[in-house]
Amino acid sequence: MAENPQSNQSHGRIDPAFHLFLAPIALILLIGAITNLVRNFGWSSGWHALAVIWAIVALFKIRLYALKVQDRVIRLEERVRLQELATEPFKSRIGELTVDQYVGLRFASDAEVAGLAEKALAGNWNRKQIKAAIQLWRPDYWRV
Repeated sequence: MAENPQSNQSHGRIDPAFHLFLAPIALILLIGAITNLVRNFGWSSGWHALAVIWAIVALFKIRLYALKVQDRVIRLEERVRLQELATEPFKSRIGELTVDQYVGLRFASDAEVAGLAEKALAGNWNRKQIKAAIQLWRPDYWRV
């Protein structure tokens, strides 16, 4: 399967099941439940609205848990990669990088990741600043 080339401008990803089906349907159900609650105020419509809110919270918490696990894996992968590629003076500071910085560094090529990590740490860069500074993009097609 051929993937589209990624860059800082085109690396965002839409998960059709979540972004185009689950989230819009959840919004429609919430609007319907609130409308029903206002028009037919009572226990039944109240429980229905509560159930819809519960489902929406569960849907987004499940999504956020997956993203958190992904960030932890990225942190581990980038720490290992930096241990292999960074020079000795910087190796002892790799643990000072934030998860946000590791997430930005995952797109940097092996040739530039150590230098970018040093600049990110020195300048307290966030993931957007790191991604904007990448010259040779390393695509990540396995993101959630």
